[in-house]
Amino acid sequence: MNKIHVLDCTLRDGGYCNNWEFGFENIQRITDALVSAGIDVVECGFLSNKSVFDKNVSKFNTLEEIKEVIPSDKNGKLFVAMVNAGEYDADELPEYDGKSVDGIRVAFHKKDMASALELCKKISAKGYLVFIQAMVSLAYTDEEFLELIKSVNQLNPYAFYIVDSFGMMKGKDLTRLFYMVEHNLDEKIWIGFHSHNNMQLAYSNAQTLCGVTTSRNLIIDSSVYGMGRGAGNLNTELFVSFLNENYDKEYHIKPLLTIIDEILNDFYQRNYWGYSLPNYLSASHNAHPNYAGYLDDKKTLTVEDMNEIFSMMDDDKKVVFDKAYIEDLYLRYMEKGRDNDEHIAELKSAIRDKKLLLIAPGKSSADEKEKINSFLNDQEVISASVNFDFDGSEYIFLSNLRRFKELKESHKKCIVTSNIPTGKVYLSIPYKKLLNDEEAVKDNAGLMAIRFFIDLGVKEIYLAGFDGYTHDVKQNYSDSKLEIISKNAVLDAMNEGMNKIISRYSKEVDIRFLTTPKNIQI
Repeated sequence: MNKIHVLDCTLRDGGYCNNWEFGFENIQRITDALVSAGIDVVECGFLSNKSVFDKNVSKFNTLEEIKEVIPSDKNGKLFVAMVNAGEYDADELPEYDGKSVDGIRVAFHKKDMASALELCKKISAKGYLVFIQAMVSLAYTDEEFLELIKSVNQLNPYAFYIVDSFGMMKGKDLTRLFYMVEHNLDEKIWIGFHSHNNMQLAYSNAQTLCGVTTSRNLIIDSSVYGMGRGAGNLNTELFVSFLNENYDKEYHIKPLLTIIDEILNDFYQRNYWGYSLPNYLSASHNAHPNYAGYLDDKKTLTVEDMNEIFSMMDDDKKVVFDKAYIEDLYLRYMEKGRDNDEHIAELKSAIRDKKLLLIAPGKSSADEKEKINSFLNDQEVISASVNFDFDGSEYIFLSNLRRFKELKESHKKCIVTSNIPTGKVYLSIPYKKLLNDEEAVKDNAGLMAIRFFIDLGVKEIYLAGFDGYTHDVKQNYSDSKLEIISKNAVLDAMNEGMNKIISRYSKEVDIRFLTTPKNIQI
C-alpha cells in the first residue's frame, strides 16, 4: 500500500494572493497550526537572493530569517522552502545543521532544466533534502520526461514531483505520468504531486493518486482554504479529512479551521481566489493563469472575447507569463473593428459652445438624479452617458463590448470605440487613440469619453456618476445589474489612476464634478 504524506504550501503558493504579506505573527501561527494539525511537510515560503527581506513577508533571503518562523519543537515534521531556478545562489547556502529548513524545493521550467538540476546537486551536497519540481509537467514529451527522470536518478533527491502548474491535468494524464515515473524513477525517491484547481480537478486528482497501486512514499501538496494563485490549490482541510476517513490518518482539522476563520478569510475577502471562467479558459488553452487574471481584471471582455485572445497566443508564449505580450494581444484584439466617422462634423457642430455633461453609472448618478435632470434642462448643455443609458442623455458612449451587448436597443446616438464590431451606430472611433498611460485605467470608459470630447474641441466638461470605487460592490453602481466584482487591490489602483488622469485632463479643459464623488477628485 502506498504511503501518503501531505505538504502544505499555504505560506508559499498562497502568497500569490496577498503578495506574501501574511504578517510575522500570522506566519508563526500558521506554521504552529500546521504542526498541530499533523501536516507532514510545511513549506515556509520562498528563498531568494532577489527578495528584500521583511519579517512580515514569507519571502526570505537566508535560512536564519526562516528559522524565526519555525516552531522550536518541529514535532517530527519536515520544514522546507522553495527556490525558483535562477533566483538563488547555492554557494550562499550554509551546511545543513537542522536548525532551519530541512529541505529545499527547486522549481523550474523545461527550458531551465540543466541549470536547475545543477542547483539541485549543489543543494544536496550541503546536506539538505532536495525536492525536484518539474513545472508544467505536461509540457514535456514522453521522451523528454524520461530523460529528466534519468537525470534525476543520478542526483538521488528526496522527492521528484509531477506538477500541474496550470490546473489542466485530467485523471488520465496524471496516472499516465505517474506510472511513467513509477516505472523509471529510483525506488528510494518519493513521488510528489502539486496541483492547481483551474478545472476543479485538484481534489479528484489527489484522490486518484491515493488509489494508485504502489509501495512508494507519495507527497501530495495542498494549501489551507485552497489559497493560491488564480483558481487556487487543493484544500488542505478537505484533503486531510478525506485521508482520515479513507486511509486511517489522524490529522487534526480544528487548527486548520481556526486559521481559516482568524487569518485567511480576511485575505480572501480582500483578494479572492478560486474557480472562475477565466481560470478555466487559461487551463483549457494550456496557458499560465496570470494571463487569465490580466484579462479578467480588464472587465471589458466577454468569455468569448477572452477565448479568442487565448486562441491568438503562440504556444511558446503560454508557459511563462509575459505581461507585455498579453497587453499587446489585448490591444490588437480591441483594435480589430472599423472606424466610422461619417457624423464627426455634425457632432463637432452640436457641441460647439456647449457645456458637456458626461454621466457614468456610479451610484451618485441615481442618488443625485434630480440634480442631473435639472442640469440637463439648461439649453447650453449637451449630454452623453457612458457604458449605460441614462434616461435624459442625448448620446451614449460605449467602449465596453460586454456593456454594449447588455444594452437594450436604444434610439439614441451611440458613439462606440472600434473594438465593438458593429456598423449600426452613430460613430465608431479609434480605440487605441483614446488610451492613457495609467495601467489600471488605461482603457477606462469614462476617461476614454473625456479624451474623445477634449479632442473634439469641447471646452467645459461636467461629470456625474464618476464616483470611483469602494470595496463594497453594492456602493459602486446606480443599478445592481451593472455590478462587477474586482479585487480590492485592483479597485484601489483604479481610483488612484482615475485621480491622476482626470487631474491631468483638467489642465487641458475645465472639468467639474456635478455629483459628489467618493473616491476620486481633481
